[in-house]
Amino acid sequence: MGFFSKLKEGLSKTKNSFDEKINNVFSHFRKVDEELLEELEEALIMSDVGMDTSLEIISNLRDRIKKEKIEDEEDVKRVLREEMLKLLDVGNNDLRLETTPSIILVVGVNGVGKTTSIGKIANKLVKEGKKVVIAAADTFRAAAVEQLEIWANRVGCEMVKKDEGADPASVVFDAIKIAKDKNADVLICDTAGRLHNKKNLMAELHKIHTIIEKEYPEALLETMIVVDGTTGQNALAQAKEFSEVADVSGVILTKLDGTAKGGIAIAIQSELSIPVKYIGIGEQIGDLQRFDAEEFVNALFEE
Repeated sequence: MGFFSKLKEGLSKTKNSFDEKINNVFSHFRKVDEELLEELEEALIMSDVGMDTSLEIISNLRDRIKKEKIEDEEDVKRVLREEMLKLLDVGNNDLRLETTPSIILVVGVNGVGKTTSIGKIANKLVKEGKKVVIAAADTFRAAAVEQLEIWANRVGCEMVKKDEGADPASVVFDAIKIAKDKNADVLICDTAGRLHNKKNLMAELHKIHTIIEKEYPEALLETMIVVDGTTGQNALAQAKEFSEVADVSGVILTKLDGTAKGGIAIAIQSELSIPVKYIGIGEQIGDLQRFDAEEFVNALFEE
């Protein structure tokens, strides 16, 4: 199956829901007027595009309808598509891996698919010929370390771990040394996801950052937050909260194949200006895909 076909299949629930809401607006299409715009705005909000983002899209759509004297249904859909794409354009969303080793710090609450995402990213990097080390710095959950070890063995990369309850920063300290000694290309660090206690989380992440700055000041650090697409606006709220305690540089949006709430990808990029770098569109090891804004919007509008 080609990438676009796989993407369409993975986003089928979101696409069907989006189609239903948008087509319902146009099913009684009479003319391009304020009533039509209000109904489109409501359809976008109900598709988890988000209140602020939906208002911005419709405002821009309204301006263009007036400026370009748009009266045709297909032209309205075309401009809607173009305005959604504009909000998804937040610049380059490539993983930044210029230093050797580069460090990817992965954050996110428990249950969002953090460990699985780390395993799948490690798999992609190994397949690209990169040497990867994984640090199990979520030392508060033995199950997380065990699951990560299964992924490391499956993918074929080294893992650094300590006993349950060990200091997460000490795991990162050891992992940096091992990654350097082994001439690894990438070090991926898992972290605990205790958003309910922001003070502890902030202190923990600060300590990890201090270790990285001290032991490897020239490292290019990528901080990725993993959020669960099935939670819709909750995913946006989590991304906001984590960006307040960490310098988040990218988002991994998981479980989009199981939800009609994929519009949240647009809200996250538009409202936070943080690029979605990967999306999960299936259970298989290769189903974590690089996020392509144009392909994503095309999949939503494809007949």
